[in-house]
Amino acid sequence: MGNNGDQVTELRVLRRDEWKTWYGTLIRAFSGVPESAEEMELYDALTEVDRSIGVWEGGECVGTAGAFSFRVTVPGGAEVPAAGVTMVSVAATHRRRGVLTSMMRRQLDDVRSWGEPLALLTASEPAIYGRFGYGAATFQLNAEIDTSRVRLSVPDGTDDVRLRYAAPADVLDACEAVYARLVPGRPGMLARRPGWERLGLLDPESGREGASPLQCVVARRDGAVTGFARFRVRPSWGPGGPDGTVVLDELAGLDAATEAALWRFLFDVDLTTTVTANGRPVDEAWQYQVSDIRRCRPTLRDALYVRLVDLEAALTARTYQSPVNVVFEVEDAFCPWNAGRWRLTGDAKGASCERTTDAADLALSVRELGAAYLGGVSLASLGAAGRVREVRPGALAEASAGFGSDVAPWLPHGF
Repeated sequence: MGNNGDQVTELRVLRRDEWKTWYGTLIRAFSGVPESAEEMELYDALTEVDRSIGVWEGGECVGTAGAFSFRVTVPGGAEVPAAGVTMVSVAATHRRRGVLTSMMRRQLDDVRSWGEPLALLTASEPAIYGRFGYGAATFQLNAEIDTSRVRLSVPDGTDDVRLRYAAPADVLDACEAVYARLVPGRPGMLARRPGWERLGLLDPESGREGASPLQCVVARRDGAVTGFARFRVRPSWGPGGPDGTVVLDELAGLDAATEAALWRFLFDVDLTTTVTANGRPVDEAWQYQVSDIRRCRPTLRDALYVRLVDLEAALTARTYQSPVNVVFEVEDAFCPWNAGRWRLTGDAKGASCERTTDAADLALSVRELGAAYLGGVSLASLGAAGRVREVRPGALAEASAGFGSDVAPWLPHGF
């Protein structure tokens, strides 16, 4: 890769026996606080070493990057192969030497060679990844709900749902079956590969911040499991009595009544006055069932970033809410095989995308296509921001409507 005095810098695929050193470089870059043995063991098992790269200088690892092999739901319900970009770091001693750029270059070339149309990531520092073509495509809702003052209005059928406590590991298969049924219905959800179900059971004491070990309740209707919630309880006592906090980790329901029953349970946990929920879908129903949304203190945060690696395959893989027939003039300096003019024709049944010499209707970069790809960011909004240029009058409204999604895209967990 390069030469630094007497030290040769090399970028190459990780070897299994190098994992601990490689991962140690990552931990140091993220402040150096050691992870628990439980976390280390899980990520050692999940790391796909043949899809992971490192930059080495002599015997020292100075850069890391990995790519999980995922399938992500896109509008229309298809599960599209995607590289889950992860564990990206550069040693603080090696800034401004092109280490990150070289890893991003190698990684996107690899993703293309693997036949995966998309690359996905969550960004610790969002400003970094735009220059590599990633656009913020999903957002998440965080809330701190004052359950001493907020009431929940539940839909018909909620009282038919029965809840019971269960050890999280004992009901793991049933909970995963619920999750799997939800995956096709919401863009951005990840079909979990074997091993990833363990992420929901991760419960190191160091990460509890004074809360209980992980707890779980399972919801049933007509004898079948229809949902679950995993959570912790952080006890606290103030001058007026108990004011503990329910810390929601994961909640999933197959129907509106099950979701409402689970939320009502969380609101009613004894000795608590607050529910904190992070990383929830931005269109989740509880927001419209509470008596006072302001006392829920909702906040919005970016979540999943999407990069179209194979533009043609990516745009063909999803469907479109309304008919589109538009020519994009695409700028993509980092992956030039995507650059140029493309005609996208599609509707709710399917789509095609082909190179064309026809005049452009819209001009934009691959970053904007990534942001709009899952239907959570409108092309019209990007146009208003000056990031999409309309060449043919009316083309922006047409494309924006087609790219939309009735269900907000959502990333259910990090990676």
